[in-house]
Amino acid sequence: MGEFTRAQRASRVTLTGLALNLILTIIKYICGFLGNSAAMIADATHSFSDLATDVLVFLGFRVVEKPADSTHQYGHGKVETLLSAICGVFLMLAGLGILWTGSRNVLCFMRGQPVLKPGNIALFAAFISVVSKELLYRYTIKEGEKLNSPVIVAKAWDHRSDAFSSLGTLVGIGGAILLGEKWRVLDPVAAIIVSVLVLKVSLGILGESFNELLEASLESNMKDKILATIRSFPDVRNVHQFRTRKIGPYFALEAHIMVPRYLSLVDAHRISSEIERKIHAVFGAETLITLHLEPLPERGEEHEDP
Repeated sequence: MGEFTRAQRASRVTLTGLALNLILTIIKYICGFLGNSAAMIADATHSFSDLATDVLVFLGFRVVEKPADSTHQYGHGKVETLLSAICGVFLMLAGLGILWTGSRNVLCFMRGQPVLKPGNIALFAAFISVVSKELLYRYTIKEGEKLNSPVIVAKAWDHRSDAFSSLGTLVGIGGAILLGEKWRVLDPVAAIIVSVLVLKVSLGILGESFNELLEASLESNMKDKILATIRSFPDVRNVHQFRTRKIGPYFALEAHIMVPRYLSLVDAHRISSEIERKIHAVFGAETLITLHLEPLPERGEEHEDP
């Protein structure tokens, strides 16, 4: 990771998003009110939710970077998962708010109430937002994958959802301006479409975060890769009681390993240490490993795999 720690790099990515969201939120609210655009005001509210979660994530990484201590012996990795869930909640609330505002304006239009024509300034703000948030998404998702950070990846999709939101806003405002009075309803309709996209993204983030908080095991392909690493040692005859779980950016595993009963304690310990070294080399030094070596039964009967 170079001269910066993982948490410092994550904080730097978050600060970049925070600065851009602050600027965009101000611009969108000003252009939304001056341009009489419900879609742009809704889009500004979405950006404000991004801004709030950026602040939470930035402060949270101050906790994540703390080493394990006597009261948190597995480290503070779960803080990332919790922050990811909070991002999902804020995103869902933003989506519901956009849905409510757009639906109310469409109902007003259907009852015969006029919808104000959006101004060109709102159209300009939507275009700027689409371009800037898409670029921010690409930067953030790249860094999030490099850092293996679920909360940074969640923030990246938050930025992408804002880009989608602004794209829908751009189409709605453009249609409302160019197609005449009867089509001004496109502005709130765009807000409704955007809200559905935002809610879909938020549910995905929440589902993944809650799974991890509830100690869900790793994906099947990851578990298969770990088991293959353990079984690559000649003296390993079987593996059972295999358990895995995520702890923020890294994971923990437990396994009972069957080895020949003629091995000495020294040899068994050597095998265990070699397995741990190989797992760390493949999956990262932060991986928490608990291995229990068992001798094969006298008649050669082996435990069944989990």
